Amino acid sequence: MAHTVMRYEKHRITQQPNTDVTFEAKCLTCGWESSPSADGAAVDVECMSHTGRTQHARFKRLCTSVAFVERA
Repeated sequence: MAHTVMRYEKHRITQQPNTDVTFEAKCLTCGWESSPSADGAAVDVECMSHTGRTQHARFKRLCTSVAFVERA
């Protein structure tokens, strides 16, 4: 009969070094999309400008980064 040995090790997750976070937004009314940017405030300004032109006020906001998992 085979036996299984399980070992549990602690891990941690961090942002991959030397990579940027990318911010994006998409209008939930018409599908308009902001330009991807490393500057979250610039994306927010694009959303507010879109709202000013269209009165659309709901957006899906995305923040994308590369994750790195390693043993703690």
